[in-house]
Amino acid sequence: MKRVATPTAPAPPVNGTSEHQSLSKYIRARFDECSRSQKDVAQYIVDHLDEAAFQTAEELARRANTSSSTVVRFSQALGFEGFPELQAAAREEYRRVHAKAPAGASETVTSSTPLFSLDQNEFETSLTADYLNVEETARKVSRSSVEALVEAIVEAEKVLVAGTDQMAFFASYLRHLLMLLDLRVDVVASPSQEALSRLGRIDQNTLVIGLSAGRPHPLVVRAMKLARHRKARTAAITDATLSEVAKLGQIKNSPAYVRSHTALLSIIQALAYGVYSQDSAQYDDRIKAFRLK
Repeated sequence: MKRVATPTAPAPPVNGTSEHQSLSKYIRARFDECSRSQKDVAQYIVDHLDEAAFQTAEELARRANTSSSTVVRFSQALGFEGFPELQAAAREEYRRVHAKAPAGASETVTSSTPLFSLDQNEFETSLTADYLNVEETARKVSRSSVEALVEAIVEAEKVLVAGTDQMAFFASYLRHLLMLLDLRVDVVASPSQEALSRLGRIDQNTLVIGLSAGRPHPLVVRAMKLARHRKARTAAITDATLSEVAKLGQIKNSPAYVRSHTALLSIIQALAYGVYSQDSAQYDDRIKAFRLK
């Protein structure tokens, strides 16, 4: 006798996988059902499966800027008895993904010689984090996405970069680099009257680039939504693939800058250089003209 399908939520994957889905896919499917704080945990686990697989609930909570109780409630909301069961699923998916890597490639892809000895001081620990940050991002960022963003910047009549709080610096720096190439670039970094008027000038010839880390600022989300409504092109540079800003971006890049902003700075500089390399002779002339203004 055939079972009749019911609209109940799917059961969580057992030991990391079912016949049809992995833990990451399961979290993505249930993401919209999560509370605001649980979404922070969901975003972090999807983008840092290795850490979810081998860290304690307390360590994971600290990385995701939330509490260990939220991590436990998130696990239960997905249908697990608690965090240990979710972690078992994460470990199984992690092992399965790495088992699919080409023979002989796992060592070069997942490990590297330590920069410093085990007794690192604070200075060396910080440099190590930055080094790993850039290395991880270089592996994760899609070449096609970067090339698409460079092309979009070149083709746009004007560019608007939206980034608040700690992202305001990077938004201003990207504006500075692109203005050196004599491109029209505006920044929205705070809900001031001037910034809101810049949002009002978004049209279909504008490229809107949203920068966010962690929970996105409402102003950045508003800029991206307004751009989509007015049929402007959008690009997202975020630290979480499940971020609302990432969902609104037609072009997406997700540097791993949760614990370090070095990779984000590298991406911004690389984007500017990518634009410059499209026609270096022409941009050399523009830079000279810009400096004479």
